Amino acid sequence: MRAALSESGLEPDLFTVEAAALAAARRMHADTHASGEAQRRVLGELILHYERLMRETRRLIGRSDRAERDMHLLNRQLQTLAGQLEYRATHDPLTGALNRGAVIDHASRCLAQGDMALIVLDIDLFKQVNDDFGHPAGDGVIQAVVDCLKTLLGQETAIGRVGGEEFSVVWPTSSRDDAAQVAQRICETVGRQRHAAPITRAITVSVGLSWNRAGTAFETAYSHADQALYQAKREGRNCVRQWLESGSGP
Repeated sequence: MRAALSESGLEPDLFTVEAAALAAARRMHADTHASGEAQRRVLGELILHYERLMRETRRLIGRSDRAERDMHLLNRQLQTLAGQLEYRATHDPLTGALNRGAVIDHASRCLAQGDMALIVLDIDLFKQVNDDFGHPAGDGVIQAVVDCLKTLLGQETAIGRVGGEEFSVVWPTSSRDDAAQVAQRICETVGRQRHAAPITRAITVSVGLSWNRAGTAFETAYSHADQALYQAKREGRNCVRQWLESGSGP
């Protein structure tokens, strides 16, 4: 075993043999009467140990480099896994839209910073779609509606699936008219969309809108938009209704 206790007696010395060879070389260097043969022998031993130290140093450096690369790889894998877990925790698995909790968080942050419109939409007569064409076709309709919203509003817009066939759009704006125009475009664009077989009829949505001043609680904004949505349902579907302070109405 090469290791021995250091002079303090507390820590192992990994270079005991090398230290002894170096000490012998020093003594030989100081001895003016030493023969040439003895000097060559000591110098040879010192060379051998120095070469071993160089080999060991290269090996340790190589091992350290590999360990560092492995650590970087592990960190990247952990970051990727953390990103995947965060995505799954905040997104709907069927559509890739935000889930209800993520919509609430995003909308609450927007309301804390400025005015914001909350647009909620519900696929009209969706139960009939499932009954007539099957649940896989119904899932396809849900995916198509979300894809339509992303194309219309942009990938950066906060679009959420907050129920089976109900969706929300968070639209920061200081203009009530701008919010109403966006809601109307959503209603018309979804209604014009053509769906893959076996869907053979138009799919429409009813839309409810609340425009909210900065500082409004999310629960209030959602409640008002939801009231407007149900008015759109009562008044024939495939239309937009906006909640107003005097009551829900067009």
